[in-house]
Amino acid sequence: MRQLDVEDIVKEIAAESNTPVSLVSKMYAETWAAYSEGARVMDYLTVLVTRRVREDLRSDRNRLQ
Repeated sequence: MRQLDVEDIVKEIAAESNTPVSLVSKMYAETWAAYSEGARVMDYLTVLVTRRVREDLRSDRNRLQ
């Protein structure tokens, strides 16, 4: 299975959440910075960051309804 690069992940999240790519990209970068600071193992960081960004967008959408 081909590993997705960050740009593909950001575009996928933006499309599924109907959120501008620029906002998702910013959220992804900020979350990556927060999660990677002090991390010793980076193997699953992409998965964790992707999950957090999706959850944050869902949470924001639910809060606005």
